[in-house]
Amino acid sequence: MGEAGPESRISTDLFAGRKVVLFALPGAFTPTCSAKHLPGFIDAASEFVEKGVDEIICLSVNDAWVMDAWGKAHGAQGKVTMVGDGNAELSRAMGFASDMSKSGFGERSIRYAMVVDNGVVTHLNVEAPKKFEVSDAQTMLGLV
Repeated sequence: MGEAGPESRISTDLFAGRKVVLFALPGAFTPTCSAKHLPGFIDAASEFVEKGVDEIICLSVNDAWVMDAWGKAHGAQGKVTMVGDGNAELSRAMGFASDMSKSGFGERSIRYAMVVDNGVVTHLNVEAPKKFEVSDAQTMLGLV
């Protein structure tokens, strides 16, 4: 979300020449995502910076307005960049989209986290369905 509203960014631009931790989750304002996943990365943001991480990105299949509001509600500004994958295009292209219609979500991203160093994924932790064990901030801190 830019000053004037939603901005499109090419995914390769997010990672070129930098170390980035990207974590993805099923949905903004959902229980595990709001109580554990996003807050963990916000709380650990300074530790990631100390370890040389240039940016932490939270990705969800939500629109940019929802991601912006969710980030503001949790105090993510300046700590975690909130990115909406509104049509699930990036999630689908990476093979991380899932049909969660039975839970009332429609198509969403699965839960995962990765470390990307200059465009190369060096670590990828993908959660089993309905689990939150390997994509949390503390686990990812141990990998950067």
